[in-house]
Amino acid sequence: AYDAPQVTVTIDRERAAALNLPIADIGNTLTLLVGGAEVAQFDRDSNSYDIIPQVPQEFRDNPEKLGEYFIRSVDGKMVPLSAVVKISTNASPAAIEQFNQLNSSTISALPLPGVTTGDGLKVLEDIANETLPDTFFIDYSGQSRQEKEQGNTILIAFAAAVVVIYLVLAAQFESFRDPLIIMMAVPLSIFGAIVPLNIGLGTLNIYTQVGLITLIGLITKHGILLVEFANQQREVHGMRRRDAIIASAKVRLRPILMTTAAMALGVVPLIISSGAGAAARYSMGLVIFTGILVGTMFTLFVVPMFYTFIASKDLPHLAEKPDPKLMPALPS
Repeated sequence: AYDAPQVTVTIDRERAAALNLPIADIGNTLTLLVGGAEVAQFDRDSNSYDIIPQVPQEFRDNPEKLGEYFIRSVDGKMVPLSAVVKISTNASPAAIEQFNQLNSSTISALPLPGVTTGDGLKVLEDIANETLPDTFFIDYSGQSRQEKEQGNTILIAFAAAVVVIYLVLAAQFESFRDPLIIMMAVPLSIFGAIVPLNIGLGTLNIYTQVGLITLIGLITKHGILLVEFANQQREVHGMRRRDAIIASAKVRLRPILMTTAAMALGVVPLIISSGAGAAARYSMGLVIFTGILVGTMFTLFVVPMFYTFIASKDLPHLAEKPDPKLMPALPS
């Protein structure tokens, strides 16, 4: 707001030249009177004190009285300051913000539910290009700056995470089918993580994107438990695909639910945290919490279904039902 009084002292250069008053002498005199500059120091009792000359408070409170002071000209005459300076009072901003050493105005905003931070910044840039003069430009700080600097790198990181996990699983299972079955849980968990963002509980920002990448590694663990045990049943006991995955789902249900509960409860402190950085922790914790819960619920049904249709076919000599005595005890 332009409500702070400001005193402007204007030097009449032509009159100062006519009176043989150097501009530098006038400026030095004003600085000495009201500038509050340190001119020297003195020591007393092992303490150092600054020497700051100033006119009395009554003259500093009333700028018009500065004109009552005199300054010596080059020819030795005493000339009042009122003869060569003009003092005016006007309004000025109470505070001038600066960014990158330039005067600036700060715009703080949050995207609406369902709108990403990148889309919000794009709209802001379009409005600025239409309304601001050519001498103005916009810059970013904080989370928006991170968003602009990284751009689409988060998509590259997301794709790289999926590819790396798939290749690691392919090497572990010595198959390209089993990792594909396991990765079927990833889109479902991502869906569960995006839902709270669409209903307004958060925004898609750099922290939620990091949480989504973390979620990929967490949710694939469930598929690994199911597929690995099903493969063991087929190799050792000669079970069919359908029977093997059903047996695996029964045995692995408890470990899956226990680890899911541990991971979900582990991010609750991030969601309910407060203080500095709470918004970042909330965004990351929210997508992991909802994504792991929804992803687990769908994984228990989707992974067995895809395993039944995509897993390697039953071999003829393994298609017979196994001897119950050779099978491990399964919960009823």
